[in-house]
Amino acid sequence: MRQIILDTETTGLEPEQGHRIVELACVEIQNRQVTKHHLHLYMNPDRDSDPEALRVHGLTTDFLSGHPRFPELAEQLIEFVRGAEIIIHNAAFDVKFLNAELARAGHPPFTELCGKITDSLLVAREMFPGKRNNLDALCERFGISNAHRTLHGALLDSELLGEVWLAMTRGQDSLLMEGEDEGSGQGRGAGFVGGGFDVSKLPVIEVDEATAQAHEAYLDALDKAAGKPCVWRAQGATVDSEVAA
Repeated sequence: MRQIILDTETTGLEPEQGHRIVELACVEIQNRQVTKHHLHLYMNPDRDSDPEALRVHGLTTDFLSGHPRFPELAEQLIEFVRGAEIIIHNAAFDVKFLNAELARAGHPPFTELCGKITDSLLVAREMFPGKRNNLDALCERFGISNAHRTLHGALLDSELLGEVWLAMTRGQDSLLMEGEDEGSGQGRGAGFVGGGFDVSKLPVIEVDEATAQAHEAYLDALDKAAGKPCVWRAQGATVDSEVAA
């Protein structure tokens, strides 16, 4: 399924209080590659942004007043997202604004226009429970530079989230397929059971001394809590004895 990373900026927090979308961006992902096909719209909300929102996105009333209103741009959005999986960080927030804007313009709810909505924040919370999972934290966790992000902007945030999403969902299948020669006649399933995948070609990455020490400290804590060697060390001792024999 075609995937779209979507983000909005708004005048405030609640569409029920008359707040509106002021910026919207969609970045396309096809075959796990960010394409050059994207949609980026500014829109006139016919109102001022709350001071807190203005500090976040920096889009002034004067700047936005020269842009079209949402109803004039709705068809562009609908056509771009039609049938795609939409990936949004904290999807509930953006979707409630999109639904309000679409209803005001006489269109069906956003959920009826796209194929599926995935909340990348919920996915991140499942992967990293108890940790900060906002976009800045995830960029830092996955080594994605966001040094140029001084203000929130829908297009920049969508591009960053696209990189984060690909890093978050890089599973075993992409590891097996990495470096596959498309002209070799090997299909997408060639690396799995029954295929010709050569495990000897997997790279071996050595950990540094600090990581090794941290790992040993963690195992020490497990030993202490269990009152005996943890499974990791017990299995390691078994392997060592078998090798020695």
